[in-house]
Amino acid sequence: MTRDRVFAVKRRQIQPFSFNREVAEVFEDMLVRSVPLYRESIRRQAELARRFYQPGTRIYDLGCSHGNFGVRLQALFMQTSFTLVGVDTSRPMLEKYRNRLAPPEPGRCIHLVCGRMEDIRITNASVVVINLTLQFLNPSKRENLIQQIFSGMVPGGILLLMEKTVHPEPALHHLQLDVYQQFKRENGYSDLEISQKRDALEKVLIPDTLDTHFQRLYRAGFSQVDVWLKWFNFSAIMAVKQGGTPGVFMDR
Repeated sequence: MTRDRVFAVKRRQIQPFSFNREVAEVFEDMLVRSVPLYRESIRRQAELARRFYQPGTRIYDLGCSHGNFGVRLQALFMQTSFTLVGVDTSRPMLEKYRNRLAPPEPGRCIHLVCGRMEDIRITNASVVVINLTLQFLNPSKRENLIQQIFSGMVPGGILLLMEKTVHPEPALHHLQLDVYQQFKRENGYSDLEISQKRDALEKVLIPDTLDTHFQRLYRAGFSQVDVWLKWFNFSAIMAVKQGGTPGVFMDR
């Protein structure tokens, strides 16, 4: 794993953060050192996907980056047939994803699409995953995307959403930020790296409150919404579309 040193040298001018080739090369290290409980969340998401997947439907990974969810799912499903559509705007990320995939097997398809998630037509989906990606979408487009996802899901389907969140109370918001910065220091990031990356993400990563996420999901039509994992300002949410018999489609 190549160590993340993207922001280790002081820069005269901080450019907006992008998922370019430099970031793609160190992205795994960046995730593990920057996102609390990242590996645990991917592992449990794959297990939830296996539980809610309905044969003959599709799984969508919107903002799939270099494929951690898809690779985990490929191993977890073993001989089970499935179709996963992975979508990302970064070609370097998708290149790394393709290089990580196991050889294709009959009935086990992973299609990678270079494009914007808001432009993808969701159809016949029983599982949709958005990992740390909605926060990069213009806030004015988020409502419509969630509505499109709901409309394209089969009854009993699940949306798995992991996001950086913001607390509406200023004191708790600053407490969460302080704890998060300490987490990054403990993982070897310098104050310079933390500061420069924060500046690069300003106006690029715009987090929502948990209540905003919940209200958006309920407005779209999801009947069951819950936070299944939370670490200060990081939250993993599940939202289930009413109908069918959710969560019992595959043997455990």
